[in-house]
Amino acid sequence: MSLVDVRDLRVDFGGLRAVDGLSFRLEEGAALALVGESGSGKSTVASALLGLHRGTGARVAGTVEVAGTDVQRAPEEELRRLRGGKAAMVFQDPLSSLDPYYAIGDQIAEVYRLHARVSRRAARARAVGVLDRVGIPDAARRSRSRPHEFSGGMRQRALIAMALACEPALLIADEPTTALDVTVQAQVLDLLHTLREETGMGLLLVTHDVGVAAESVDEVLVMRHGRAVEHGPVATVLGAPAEPYTRELLAAVPRLDAPAKAPVAPEAVVLEATGLRREFGRGKRAVTAVRDVSLTLRRGETLGIVGESGSGKTTLGRMLVGLLEPTAGSITFEGRPHTGVHPAVQMVFQDPVSSLNPRRSVGESIADPLRARGERDEGRIRERVGELLERVGLERAHRDRYPHEFSGGQRQRVGIARALAADPRVIVCDEPVSALDVTTQAHVVALLAELQRELGLALVFVAHDLAVVRQVSDRVAVMRQGSVVEEGPVGEVYASPRDPYTRQLLAAVPALDPRAAARRRAERRELAAA
Repeated sequence: MSLVDVRDLRVDFGGLRAVDGLSFRLEEGAALALVGESGSGKSTVASALLGLHRGTGARVAGTVEVAGTDVQRAPEEELRRLRGGKAAMVFQDPLSSLDPYYAIGDQIAEVYRLHARVSRRAARARAVGVLDRVGIPDAARRSRSRPHEFSGGMRQRALIAMALACEPALLIADEPTTALDVTVQAQVLDLLHTLREETGMGLLLVTHDVGVAAESVDEVLVMRHGRAVEHGPVATVLGAPAEPYTRELLAAVPRLDAPAKAPVAPEAVVLEATGLRREFGRGKRAVTAVRDVSLTLRRGETLGIVGESGSGKTTLGRMLVGLLEPTAGSITFEGRPHTGVHPAVQMVFQDPVSSLNPRRSVGESIADPLRARGERDEGRIRERVGELLERVGLERAHRDRYPHEFSGGQRQRVGIARALAADPRVIVCDEPVSALDVTTQAHVVALLAELQRELGLALVFVAHDLAVVRQVSDRVAVMRQGSVVEEGPVGEVYASPRDPYTRQLLAAVPALDPRAAARRRAERRELAAA
């Protein structure tokens, strides 16, 4: 009997069919990835395996059997035994899955006691044991910490520990690494690989990142519009895809081995930072986020800034724009001192949802820079907003819509249009594609490149994804703990990294070839042991 057996699964939300006749099996100890763009139905399938659509108004048809349980027909009591006991789920956002008021260890112990009749002391010991198993240092002490006291990667490890508490036969991981930087992502994927080897559990991985799938599974099922497009061994599907959509998906994936961007001809320096330093707090509690950073940016050039979360790259970007004042050092724009916000230096933020006012139409948000420059003719403002929307691949009629009516990629296009409204000469992009699936990511990157060519823009591209940075940048600066540890032409830095930290970052990037992924996993172990 298969660990998971799904036959002709259909899920409807009102008049929308999210999953349309999907069938697949997962054997005990095997690993399968559901891969596809946002809206393809992947997460809907994952939720259906645990009967999470019950009581939501969704209509579910077909057969779903997990670890011997008929999920569609099972009574609630049997489903509760399945969830967490035989099959456990790790969600994308650990903050929304963990109670902020309770210690991590107490939450894991509570889950364990729900499925095992043990004392509080035994449950507490079990919680410490699984936290230690997933690599949380000083697990007994850290088990008393609350979620906000953990980093993003540690919170994800804590969720995996909670899932492992009852030794499930199946682990369902729904986009478990999407919000993590490249090295922490690699650590989580390596952990899942090790746990599979040690426990023999099955893994169903939901991801839009094809590279993550190559690192982690035996088989891949590619989904589109709720249907299976292609299904087979990971090496076959990713190495010799049979379907056009799969080839399109793979073509959109940025690669470390792709040719470097053609260098731009040297032009005048538009932005220069000298000895930048930024501290937060005072006295003994002061934290230095950026220390002694010097950079130059020329017209028409893209400077990539890479590093892990907490490396100082976003703080540096905000200083370059003028949103943060340096504690020390100076910035010049076209040879003149640059302090405060300057219309010619604009920013595109990582999360367009939080940077766009949900109560105002996108047209009003795009119009703000125009009004700030003194434009008062509402007819001209409306015309210019329409032009900008068309410029970024949207429609003029979209100006009266609100942010929630757009997809993630469309919202990012709105953010770019708003930046362009000020007629900038420099745009700082802070993780502009980190939350997008690969095809949407490719469209936004192509749009930025097109705008740069046509308008002569200089770009600062802040990101933790080294493959994307290689694709878009002329030069790259690698940041660690607030300092630039390596800087130079992107082709040189990627081909012959001098700093061990740069080599560590490059080794953490997922590979599309499963054999290359295994070699990189071994390389990461060697670097960690060194």
